[in-house]
Formats: sequence, structure tokens, C-alpha cells
Amino acid sequence: MRRLFTVAATVAILLLAFAPSAFAADPVSWTGRGAIISVDGTVDVPAGQTVDAVVVVNGTATIEGTVNSIVLVRSTATLTGATARHLVVVDSTANLGPATTITGDVSTLRGDVVRDATAVVSGRTTTLDTNLAALAFALIPLLILIWIGVYVAMVVAGLALAAFGARQVRAAESMITRRPGHTLAAGLIATFALPILFGIVTITVIGAPVGLAMLLVGLPLLAFAGWLVAAIWIGEWLLGKRGPVDTAHPYTAAVLGVIVLAVVGLVPFVSAIATIFGLGGIILAAWSGLHPETPVQAAVSPEGPAGWPEPFPTAG
Repeated sequence: MRRLFTVAATVAILLLAFAPSAFAADPVSWTGRGAIISVDGTVDVPAGQTVDAVVVVNGTATIEGTVNSIVLVRSTATLTGATARHLVVVDSTANLGPATTITGDVSTLRGDVVRDATAVVSGRTTTLDTNLAALAFALIPLLILIWIGVYVAMVVAGLALAAFGARQVRAAESMITRRPGHTLAAGLIATFALPILFGIVTITVIGAPVGLAMLLVGLPLLAFAGWLVAAIWIGEWLLGKRGPVDTAHPYTAAVLGVIVLAVVGLVPFVSAIATIFGLGGIILAAWSGLHPETPVQAAVSPEGPAGWPEPFPTAG
């Protein structure tokens, strides 16, 4: 299993490192410290030469000397009278010619290994396709547990918000219900404007710590709070169809809404839209709290309401 992880990690690093170069028009090669790395090129290790590692991506290799490890990615290699310890073949073809010896293991991933009758492989020949499939199948229970843990964490976060921020949640929900258009517009503006604003702050010397903190921590937490507000709003909307809801702390709505939105949110864009509405509700509620509306009252004169005629004087 450790060898599997080592090979998989090596292949992944190679693909990430050399994928951009593989599309270049000119071949790329590097030789140093006993290693040869070639992309879109040709590698030749003559007899009598010893190399620690040979890595070939989108190329060809002719090996007659001694190599500790050979890694082929979308390549073709011909080994004649060569000696190698490890051979990894990924979407490639390795021809083990006469008098070739592999003292260790041969690992293939959608690759072919053609052996001459005189070629010797002392270790095992392993197909990584089967091992990776078995590894993925073994990870399914772990992924399910992680998924359940994430759901439980979201429910706990919703309950905490309902317990300690019920008044703020009610205010944000009121904005979603009474002013959905303004709420959506505020959420969209915040979604695009806030990252740009804090990105500009980050490039300044003084504001860099604040900008980075907001980009990495503050804005994700604000988005999650918006998602929770939308979830609680959905929960209260569903509960409201069956009877009166809890006016103090929306615990039941938090649990129901988080579960419903988490499941429905598997549909593309649903969670994003809900988060935008919740974020817009939070922003409008905060703005209303900072700028409360004052009711307009009609002015009343001391003599009486405006517009009433004064009484005519009566005769003595």
C-alpha cells in the first residue's frame, strides 16, 4: 500500500509539473544529479552508464545501461541489456528486450509491458488500475462519514446562529420576504464588490493584514452565515405552511432548513443562489440597523389640524 501511494504521488507530481511543457512545440530536457527528465524529447542511456532516475513524458527512451528508477508517461521505452530497479509505466509502452533485468517491481497504469523471453523481472508486476479502484472503494465509507460530519457541523452552526443571533436572523429574513429584489441586488453587489475591495486593500502595505484576513477568513464566514440565514428562512417557510412558528428562537427551522438546503443544494447553483439571498438579507438588515427609518408624522397646529377653517366671530 505504501508503494502504491508513492507511485501515485510520483505520477501526479509529474503530470502537474510537466503537463504545461508537454504542450510546447519544443522538447524540454533536464539532466543533473544522476537524473534525466525529458518532455517531448528522446533519452538515450548507453551501455556502461549509470543513472539514478529517468523520467520521460511524451517521448521515447533507449536504455542499455543501469537505471535505478524509470518512469514513463505517455511514452515508449526500449530496454536492451539494461538493468533497472523500478519501472513505472503510465499510458505508455515499455519493451523489455534481451538480457534486460528488472530487480524490483513493475507498475503499470493503462500501460503495456512487452517482455523478451530472456528478460527477467525479479519483483511483482502490478496493475495500478485495479489497486486504485480498490483504494477508491475502500475510501467510500470514509467519504460517507466525512459527509455526515459536515452535515452535522452545518446543523450545529445553524442552531448556534438561531440561539445567539435570533434577532439578526429575523431581520435578515424580513428583508428576504419583504424586499426580495433589493436583497438579491445587495447580495450580488457584495459577492463581486467585497472581494475586489479587500483585494485592493491587500496590495497596500498597511491594509495587507486586514485584507488577507477578510479574503481568507472573513468573507468565507460571511458567505456561510448567508447560507445559514437562507436555510433558516426556508425552514420557517416550510414550517409556516403547517402552523405558527417559534417566534423566539428558530431552532426547528434551523435544523429543517439546513437539511433541506444541503440536500437540494446538490443541484447546481441552488446553494449559490441561496447564499446570495442570505448575504443580501444580512447586508440590508445591517444597513437598516445603522440607518433606522423614522416615521413621518403630519404637522398639527396649536389651533387644530391643518386645513380646518377658523370659526367666525359671533355677534355680541
